[in-house]
Amino acid sequence: MTGEMMWEAYCRTTNTNCNTRHDIWKFCGGGAAADELANLVLAGIKTATASIKLAYELEGENLPEVGTYSVILFDNEEAACIIRDTKVSVVPFNQVSADHAFKEGEDNRSLKKWREVHRRAFTPDYKAVGLDFDEKGDCVLEEFEVVYR
Repeated sequence: MTGEMMWEAYCRTTNTNCNTRHDIWKFCGGGAAADELANLVLAGIKTATASIKLAYELEGENLPEVGTYSVILFDNEEAACIIRDTKVSVVPFNQVSADHAFKEGEDNRSLKKWREVHRRAFTPDYKAVGLDFDEKGDCVLEEFEVVYR
């Protein structure tokens, strides 16, 4: 099932207006990591995610808000589930909490590993605008619940 097909099924099932803001995306932009993280969401282990605010600015996209829906895709474009943001905050990279890192559910769920992985993931966005990675750069932290699978 495609992302749009899953969104339409969710809207029919819940009487949600299909024009309600929803995004359709893959974790990490795709690849094996997208499948791994989508499966962590489906298993109830991953209940949070993070992105760098600079990426939203580069793409000219609005930041997510509480209530924003996202259709999560596997790398092959198949829809995995729909999540709904329950908490959104903007926090400097060096102030992301161990609690948030744990909720992301990745690797050993430690803050040390979270920082290592996300520093690597966020660096290309800084390089794209000619900057070095910034430990004080803002991260967009989302906590979510699965509302449809």
